[in-house]
Amino acid sequence: MLLRADAAEKRQHIVETAYGLFKRVGFHATGIDRIIAEAEVAKMTMYRHFPKKDGLIVEVLDWRADRFARQLDRLGDAATTPQQKIATIFDWYEHWFDSPDFHGCLFQHALAEFGDPEHPVFKAVTRQKDSLRRRIQEILEATMPDAQAESMASALFMLIEGATLLAQMGQGKAAIENAREAAERILAVPKALQ
Repeated sequence: MLLRADAAEKRQHIVETAYGLFKRVGFHATGIDRIIAEAEVAKMTMYRHFPKKDGLIVEVLDWRADRFARQLDRLGDAATTPQQKIATIFDWYEHWFDSPDFHGCLFQHALAEFGDPEHPVFKAVTRQKDSLRRRIQEILEATMPDAQAESMASALFMLIEGATLLAQMGQGKAAIENAREAAERILAVPKALQ
């Protein structure tokens, strides 16, 4: 049992080390040897856990997606109305944009480097982005018809993605403020969340 726990810890350490490198340096620019060196693991350990780099990238993306979802869950639990729940998502992005750890969206970067829709990395990005859009839609469905919620969720999702890109270009504060204003206007149209 202790051996299995140690192996799981090493695997997680590799994932977190690779995450830090991928977000700062990029996926293709980060070689396996650099991950091995920074994680301070043996080559055999690396290849036992991740025989292919693509598998490591997918696991990093899935780990990051899960972490993001749990953070939004915690924030959303404190909110009582759909409007507040949507606001907490924008709050999360505002805090992230202002963080010294902000290097742009890892998923947007992955999509830029892995453009083939059949590639496992592309599919991991799609899962995360669909999950965020679905989360917004489910919040909105509490107060409006499904078709309207789907349309509004797509619009809010695009605002968030656009703001993230602008934040990477050094315009985070203005981007999130403008995205919030636009979101409030979109949500005010049906008067459903007031």
